[in-house]
Parts: sequence; C-alpha cells; structure tokens
Amino acid sequence: MKTRLTPNESAAQIEALQPTLNAAVTIVSEPQEKPVQGLLSGIPVVLKDNVSTKGIRTTASSKILDNYVPVYDATIVEKLKNAGAVIVAKSSMDELGMGGTNRNASTGPACNPWNPAHITGGSSGGSAALMAAGCAPLAIGTDTGDSIRKPAAFCGVVGFKPTYGRISRYGIIPYASSLDTVGFFTRTIEDAAEALEVLAGRDDHDMTSSFLPVEHYKENLNPDLKGKRIGIFRTVSDRIARPELKKDFDELVEKIQAAGAEAVDLYMDEKLMNLIAPVYKTIANAEATANHSNLDGIRFGVRKPGGSVEEVMTNSRTAGFSSYVRARFVIGSYTLFEENQDRLFRKAQKIRRLLVDAWKELFDSCDVLLAPAAPDTAPLIEESSDVRFGKDRFEEEHMQLANFSGYPSLTMPLSLADNGLPFGINLNAPAFQEQELLDVAAALEKIIDFKEEPACRVK
Repeated sequence: MKTRLTPNESAAQIEALQPTLNAAVTIVSEPQEKPVQGLLSGIPVVLKDNVSTKGIRTTASSKILDNYVPVYDATIVEKLKNAGAVIVAKSSMDELGMGGTNRNASTGPACNPWNPAHITGGSSGGSAALMAAGCAPLAIGTDTGDSIRKPAAFCGVVGFKPTYGRISRYGIIPYASSLDTVGFFTRTIEDAAEALEVLAGRDDHDMTSSFLPVEHYKENLNPDLKGKRIGIFRTVSDRIARPELKKDFDELVEKIQAAGAEAVDLYMDEKLMNLIAPVYKTIANAEATANHSNLDGIRFGVRKPGGSVEEVMTNSRTAGFSSYVRARFVIGSYTLFEENQDRLFRKAQKIRRLLVDAWKELFDSCDVLLAPAAPDTAPLIEESSDVRFGKDRFEEEHMQLANFSGYPSLTMPLSLADNGLPFGINLNAPAFQEQELLDVAAALEKIIDFKEEPACRVK
C-alpha cells in the first residue's frame, strides 16, 4: 500500500479540508506511538468514530458519548498498529450508525468531495469522504445495512464488507450485533486485499470471529475472468435511474463476456425483496435498543442532573440522543415488548431466513453476483432523508441482503454520471469467498479503468 503523505501531512490535510467536508470528528495531529515496521509501515489510517482508541475520544458522532475516551484499543486498532499503520483521525458517521446519509452526525452532515452539496452516504460517510479526498490510503468503516458500500459508491472508491466474523468486532461501538461487520475503504482492489490480510483473523475477545485461517489475499490475486460465472442481478439493474448509467452497466456486462466470463441473468421475487427494508428496520432497531440501553448517563454517557436515578437517565438520554435516534429506540422498544415479539421481531427473523435462502440460491448459478450499488448517484444533502417509512425501494436497499446472510460484498466505481458524480457497482460472493470476490473485482478494475478524481482532493 502506497501513500503520498506522511501521517502528519495527512492530519494536516484533513484539518484543511474540514471546513469543506466536515468529515472528521477528531484529528490526531501527532502520532501517539512510533510506528513499527510492518506491512503498513507509516501508512496513515482514518477510523470511523465508533472504533475504540485508547486515549483518543470516541463519540460515535453522538452527544451522549461526547466525553468518552476509551482505556483500550479495538482489536483492529491493535492489528493496524502492529502492521505499522498510524491513526490520524476519527471520522464522522451517522449517530451510533443509524442512518444512510451521514446527515445524522452530532457534528452535522459530512459532504461529498465530488460536490459538497451532496451526501456521502452513511453511516461510514466520513471515512469514505476522507478516503476519496486522498487524505489517507486506508479508512475503516462498519457496515450494518450498506454503511460502507453505499458511501463507497457515492464517493467513487472501493468499499469492502467481508464475511460476518472475518474481522473482529471487539472494541466497536455496536449498532445491530447480528448485522454489524467491520470493513474498509481503499483506492484499489490490491490495497483492499492487503488491508483484509492485516485485519482478518480469529479474536478470542469476539466469539463471533471465525477460526478460518487468513489467506494471502494480495499475493493470490488472479484478475482473470475466463471460466467465471458472473450473475447479473437484473431485478436490481433493470431499475437504474439514469439512461447513461444503464448504458455503462450494460456495456460492462458485454466486456465481462468478451473477457471470457459467462454472464447469467438472475432474478429474485420482487414481493420478497420488498420485505428487505421492513425486516431490516425491525431487527436493527430492536438490536440497537438493546445494545444502547447502557448509554444512560449512569453507566456510560454525558450525565444530566435530575432528582432521581430515573430522572438522570431520562434527562441524559433526551439531551444525548437526537430525535431521529430516539424515534428508532421507540420503535425498537415497541418491537421487543413481550406481547409484540412473536408478531414483529420473531416474524422478521423468519422472513430474514426466507430472504437469506433466496439469496443463497442465486449463487447456485454463479460464482459472483453483480448489481448496481444504488439506482442513482448521491442525492443533495437538502433533499435527502433517512425517514423514508413506507417509501423504501428494494433497488436502494438490496445490499442489506449481504448483511442478512453475512456474505462478503464489495463496491467499486464504474463511471461518472452526466451530473459529475460517481456511480458504483456491487459484487457479492458466498461466505468466506473473499479471494474469489477480490479476483473478480481486480479483473473488473482493469476493464473499467476508472481514473477520475474529485475536485476536492489532495494533490
């Protein structure tokens, strides 16, 4: 992995771009420790602000954690430091990971480096923006629904969500535990392979982490499409919004075939796919409500005064959480009421299983599945909203299938739309088939040859 900037230069650039991008929460201007020699020696790294860092404030972009300074490093931070990487910033995110725009951070919206009037996507939008702006060659995010892959598509970079359990979640402030996955942003597929090799592996602090050995992903990269079966997720790709982007996607399919791969048109029942969003919201909000019950001003969080313990908790949570997050907690609490669990939560879990079974069945016909990451480019900040109850479209939400199943998923840039914003594609593979996914992505990277850069980028 190469870098044009030293860690101090990287931190300085992040600070210089802060008035434009508003993508950082905390900037680490001086390295805390002398970097060791390793695979990432001297590489500046940005961390999403839900990653615990010893001695560095970690807020998850929420007012209730404004004063939280962890006394330990997350496992991935230890791995990065052991590989020689240097942490230079903690990036903005949707509050506690809740949202898909990065408009819901306590520090205000993060802005897209291609056009600051547009969103970055969320919840890892701060990491995506700083990565796209060239401030660091590696930025860490977490992905609960599409929280790495959608920002990567909107910001024109590579976004990788590995298999659930491939990377330890120890030290990550959670959102929804059965869906959360640690991943990252890079400029190239080769860099993604290298980052995965550093970050992956069993961790006894995280009982969901896999015992499978870590492969030499970068060394084993084989960008050859001959004999590959590439599934084309037509249920989603047929809904691309802009004609020029539909043309770019269809031309890519033709080039894939010309490179020796078999393109297989694949579909899922649209009635079933329309259930993706409500199932996701039911499960995610319920798990988030349980996970964040300790943020009460007593055990964790900024404390507001009150005449009793109950008043302290009520005042602290009212002041500490945005109305958007409080609304999600209300929904999650309602879902978890004993009288509602069978009717709502367990029913959502059953439908999740139906969705996973249908998703798994697609891979009987292909090695890797290809789809657009989103039907369009990043919307304007002022026109975007996470409050879309009743208006969700599966072409926007389909990447949540990779979180339901735990399968690995990767987004990479395809082209620029007529509005000058990047458009991304999404690749998926069966569980723990990261090498297959990276191989196909590396082949497509050569075919696409995307070299455009945002105006707001470090030169």
